[in-house]
Amino acid sequence: MMPITENPVHVYEPTPLQCGQAVLAMLSGKTVDEIIKICETENETTLKQMFYTLEKCGISYIGKRMAAYTKDDLPQICLLSLETPHCWHWSLYYKGTFLDPEYGILNDFPPSERRYYWEICSG
Repeated sequence: MMPITENPVHVYEPTPLQCGQAVLAMLSGKTVDEIIKICETENETTLKQMFYTLEKCGISYIGKRMAAYTKDDLPQICLLSLETPHCWHWSLYYKGTFLDPEYGILNDFPPSERRYYWEICSG
């Protein structure tokens, strides 16, 4: 059983430090507040916290970081770590669409220099 939500609803980050929580909320179908309780932070999330929360939500992933240069490099569903003009930022790629907690719903990457992803296993 795979508890990834079938149709993720876009969630804007409640604060500029909660992109990770917003991404996990979109992926799991939980609220940002529920995710904050699971990952135990309302501030920036580390990769370790992201993985821990995925595991607690029963969501499988491949723990190997991969570089992405274009949209074609991405698997069907993945967590994105993006070097934006301001900071490192979490985003979600879901079946052809970027669900970004800061920039909204996009057809291509949000503004970023370096881009990495971790594949989410969908079944």
